Amino acid sequence: MPGWVEEGCTEYTKRLSGDISLELVEITAGKRSKGADLARLKEQEGDALLAALKPQERVIALDVLGRTLSTEDMAATLRDWQVDGRPAALLIGGPEGLSRAVLERADEKWSLSRLTLPHPLVRIVIAEQIYRAWSLLKGHPYHR
Repeated sequence: MPGWVEEGCTEYTKRLSGDISLELVEITAGKRSKGADLARLKEQEGDALLAALKPQERVIALDVLGRTLSTEDMAATLRDWQVDGRPAALLIGGPEGLSRAVLERADEKWSLSRLTLPHPLVRIVIAEQIYRAWSLLKGHPYHR
């Protein structure tokens, strides 16, 4: 990932306090060369994502067809997660999206936008939105 992506994610991650944390677990994407079987790559990436999950994790698939959330919705969801205590895994797909198996495993499907966003930007957007929702819960003025 470009340095600006790492810097952006690190910045929002370190702003969060001890009552919530954000960890990036990266799954290596398959090589997309001319003539590559993209459907097979998508399935392989999905298998790798599923293998990386812990059984107790709540799985959120980021998918263009998922539901959209406002900042207030995300803050309420974050509050509910804190009460529940289960860790959440937010899954970002590769260029072809998430496999059917991943979408079926997901407890929820969220859409950040109907626009197609590049993977590096999605990392920063989700980190910033989690920080924004957390700041709303804490009464911090950042969320405005």
